[in-house]
Amino acid sequence: MRNLYAPWRMEYIEGPALPGCLFCRLWAAPADDDRRNLVVWREEGAMVVMNRFPYNNGHLMVAPRHHASSLTELDDDRTLALMRLVRRSLEVLQALMKPEGFNVGVNLGRVAGAGIPDHVHVHVVPRWNGDTNFLPVLGEVKVINEHLERTWERLAAGFARP
Repeated sequence: MRNLYAPWRMEYIEGPALPGCLFCRLWAAPADDDRRNLVVWREEGAMVVMNRFPYNNGHLMVAPRHHASSLTELDDDRTLALMRLVRRSLEVLQALMKPEGFNVGVNLGRVAGAGIPDHVHVHVVPRWNGDTNFLPVLGEVKVINEHLERTWERLAAGFARP
């Protein structure tokens, strides 16, 4: 049997569960911590954060500033801010990573798969032909082929461009 190593996952497995809402903590953190926190872009009403445990390279989460558990709790201005940043995320990922498709979705409620059920967020996952194979199905392993820090550098630069 061959072993696949992903030692960075130990931070998730062994790390303490931090109190409160992840996205609210990120909003409160100084912008100087954005790299460490994997925040690639902030606007007044929404922000883009890399998923620390991504399904694919470039897996982003777009979250509104307003703490709400559902899209139905966002007013029109907050919904527009969120969706504009989802659209911008698609544009940046397309330009930088050239995916052949995307999964874009929202999991509302824990039973729907929400890992952070109290703060609505949109997942933007770039997809490439052949990016799924037997490893996730049989081995419960997903290979991410670029270090998160390098991906952060590329995405932060991409969002900074007009």
